[in-house]
Amino acid sequence: MRFYQVDAFAERSFEGNPAAVCVMDDWLPDEVMLKVAVENNLSETAFAVGSDGRYDLRWFTPGGEINLCGHATLATSYVIMNHIEPGIDHVDYDTMSGHLGVDRDGDTYILDFPRIGTRPYDLREDMVEALGVEPLEVWMGERDPIFLLGSEEEVRNLEPDIDRIKSLPEGLGAFVTAKGTDCDFVSRSFWPKLNVPEDPVCGSMHCSLADFWQRKLGKDDFIAHQVSPRGGWLQVRCDGDRIRIGGKAALYAVFEVDDGVLI
Repeated sequence: MRFYQVDAFAERSFEGNPAAVCVMDDWLPDEVMLKVAVENNLSETAFAVGSDGRYDLRWFTPGGEINLCGHATLATSYVIMNHIEPGIDHVDYDTMSGHLGVDRDGDTYILDFPRIGTRPYDLREDMVEALGVEPLEVWMGERDPIFLLGSEEEVRNLEPDIDRIKSLPEGLGAFVTAKGTDCDFVSRSFWPKLNVPEDPVCGSMHCSLADFWQRKLGKDDFIAHQVSPRGGWLQVRCDGDRIRIGGKAALYAVFEVDDGVLI
C-alpha cells in the first residue's frame, strides 16, 4: 500500500492540517483502517476506492470513523488529481454525507459540501468552565456547538480545559469563533472525543460557521482564518444548501507499506 501525507489548507509544508491519504483498489477491513489511522496519529486518514474521477471515500480519526472531513477530502483530491489521475480537474465522491465534489482552479481546490444550519443555544456554566472564558453567544449546528468570543485575540489565546470539553454532552467537537482583523472571521476547533485535542484546520466546521456568519454579517462570501498553532486560510462561500470551501495543499511525503513494513 502507498499512502501520501498532505498538508491541506496550506501553501507549503508544515502549515495547515496534515492528512494521510490511501487510494486503494479494494477496501481493507474496518479494523485495519482504524489501526492505520491510529498508527498515523494524524487528525484524519482518508481511504478512497474508485477510478475515472469517481471514488468512495471514508475518513478515520485515531478515535474512529467520522461522517465528514474537509481537509482530508482536499488532501485526497490533491493526491488523485496530481498522482493517481494527473490532469483531471474534478473528482466526485460518495461518502457517509452523500455526494461531494471537488474542483481544481489553478492551485486551489474547491470543496462542494453540505450546508449545516445553526440556531441559538443556551449557555451553561459547564461550557464556561470548559472554555475558560464566557462566550458572548452559543449556537448549535446539527451536532456541534459554536461559541462566539469577543475578539480574534481571545480566540488565539484561548486555553480550554480539554478534559472538560470532552465531557460536554453536546456533539463530537467544540468550535470557537470571532470576527477577524484581516479576514471575515477566525476560528479554532477541538475534538477530544475523537482523540484529537485540537484540529489545526477543520473544513467541515466551516459548513456550520458559514451559516452562522452569513446570519451575522449578511453576506455570502468569506475569507476565514483558523488560528491554531499551525494555522490555515480558507475561502468560504454560501451557495443555497451547499457550502463551497477553497484552499491549497502541499505534499509532505509519500510512504510505501510492504507486508506491514513501512519502507
